[in-house]
Amino acid sequence: MKRINVKTSSKSYDVLLGKGMTEKITTFISTEFPDVSTVWIIADEAVFSLYGNHFSNELKKFYPVTIYKAPSGEQAKSFDVYHEAITHGLRNHVDRRSLVIAFGGGAIGDLAGFVASTFMRGIPFIGVPTTILAHDSAVGGKVAINHPLGKNMVGQFYQPEGVFFDLNYFDSLPAKEVLSGYAEVIKHAFLSHASFLDDLKTNFIAVNELKDDFILDCLIKGIKVKSEIVSKDEKEADIRAYLNFGHTYGHAVESASGYGNRTHGESVMIGMVYALYLSKRYCGLSINLEEFIRWVSSLGYDLSIHEEISFEHLLKKMKNDKKSKDRMPVFVLLREIGDPVLMNVPEDGLAAADRFIRDIPKWTGDK
Repeated sequence: MKRINVKTSSKSYDVLLGKGMTEKITTFISTEFPDVSTVWIIADEAVFSLYGNHFSNELKKFYPVTIYKAPSGEQAKSFDVYHEAITHGLRNHVDRRSLVIAFGGGAIGDLAGFVASTFMRGIPFIGVPTTILAHDSAVGGKVAINHPLGKNMVGQFYQPEGVFFDLNYFDSLPAKEVLSGYAEVIKHAFLSHASFLDDLKTNFIAVNELKDDFILDCLIKGIKVKSEIVSKDEKEADIRAYLNFGHTYGHAVESASGYGNRTHGESVMIGMVYALYLSKRYCGLSINLEEFIRWVSSLGYDLSIHEEISFEHLLKKMKNDKKSKDRMPVFVLLREIGDPVLMNVPEDGLAAADRFIRDIPKWTGDK
């Protein structure tokens, strides 16, 4: 088992990674919350169908348990699902001595954390992420639901009491979810060290060839990158915004495509390519962008954008992004790998980057 301590201005907690973590979770609850009244599991319904009965039955040996099953993916992060979850808690006598467990991927972590932060003005929660993607969202305390006009527009900063990664849950991940998770790993590499990125390029050749030790090493490196930034800037006053590398254009693409129609990670990968193009143009980043695109395309990332989604539509969504200033999007760009900067980009530059993205399938032969 590996342990990473996350320190923020409001709380310090551990992220534990290993296999067969349920016993560690029950021990943690009995130690940290000896008077817990109810353990409230908020779970992804698909994940629960695979692992939930065993997980919840083990907890029921020690605590009263109630279970709310939410739709899979971004569909969980709606006002309707949030209302339904709160109603479930009230009807099942969840109180202020209760504990929420977020059991699923990043979307469930966002939903469950937001439910916990607002239920009776806030009750504690722990994360039990079941996807590689969630190594990013489960650490740092950003919890939210979506609004039709933008992703994660309704939320707050609310740190978990602990996070428990059981690598056994990764065994059932489909290839598209592994790719989605590794997009955030690649993002953390761009924000830290060229050696991290080189290691990924060397060892990540195909989804079905990933080894447990390599996955664990990537998770640890990624969590440490995020933890270091969050410890310095918990509520995104300045440098935490660097973690949005690839997300401004990526969120716009994800939203315009319809939540759930393409994965978050694949959308972020498109956003990173967009930001790398801008970084070369405006920051002098030295990178063989075409080589990077061929690598990620060979892994299975679809970098195409449906022709019905216009640049004007994406620009409008980027201007509505919560990180925008004076109605213009702010981008995280790179002067070099590990050296990010926040920058406003002229609209003609944004349009040029959009044209570059749309031309990718022509020269990669993917479409």
